[in-house]
Amino acid sequence: MLGVVSADGRFAPSPSGPLHLGNLRTALLAWCFARSARARFLLRIEDLDPQRSRREYEAGILADLERIGVEWDGEPTRQSERSQDHRAAFESLRRAGVLYRCWCTRAEIREAASAPHGAPERAYPGTCRRLSAEQIAQRERDGRPAAWRVDAGERRVSFIDALHGETAATLDDFVVWRELDDLAAYNLAVVVDDAADGIGEVVRGDDLLDTTPRQVLVAELLGLGVPAYAHVPLVLGGDGARLAKRHGAVTLDERLARGESVAEVVGWLASSAGLAPAGVRLAAAEVLRSFERRSVSRDPVVL
Repeated sequence: MLGVVSADGRFAPSPSGPLHLGNLRTALLAWCFARSARARFLLRIEDLDPQRSRREYEAGILADLERIGVEWDGEPTRQSERSQDHRAAFESLRRAGVLYRCWCTRAEIREAASAPHGAPERAYPGTCRRLSAEQIAQRERDGRPAAWRVDAGERRVSFIDALHGETAATLDDFVVWRELDDLAAYNLAVVVDDAADGIGEVVRGDDLLDTTPRQVLVAELLGLGVPAYAHVPLVLGGDGARLAKRHGAVTLDERLARGESVAEVVGWLASSAGLAPAGVRLAAAEVLRSFERRSVSRDPVVL
């Protein structure tokens, strides 16, 4: 694993809707991790999906971060503006012979995984890796769009997470490029973007913990530095699921409309992460002044 060159951090939201309290808490924690290390904190808008990304949501994201006191260095970047870098990385992997085309649909993958002695749930069973030249030619004639997968060879990849400790996974063959929309998949784009931004530490929700070994492998295959990681617990709704709009007043505007102040919201974000007593009113700067990494809660919180 290659060395980390900085402690620069980032927050990389998708502009597919307004930020909710879980997103804001992750942003506050990522900011505290970076600022407490006297490092830069960058903002990247992950608008790779043109069907779901909206500029009005992007403006709302910036406004909400400013209101809670999370500031960033430089101008925000957009993932969509790095398409040439993503393509160059994809071509590099293809020339290295570590990719293959896959025509399997999600339904076919689920069916293969549910068969006797099939792959574990959610894992790709390697169907198209074993195709003959004749089978490949037939699929090309059929005209179904393909995706490009990394031939991971069931490699065991591990990394050290600041909150979860050593984390490892045996990798299936995962997608890095989609021919349907001619775009990089997340596991390629995020690696390229973090390297381009000089990110040395990635702080994000622990719903992404399981996919991180894939990104570690992509970074190593591309000869890029592997950042440090800290996956923070999620905010959950009352049903135990990840926080979403269906759970009620979950955005900053909605909390303010209920009569709460920004200081009360920031205080809740901090206390829910184990960084302050319950019921306090705080500014982000006050959270940062007393911030200690070892104090960050390892457990999810229910709103």
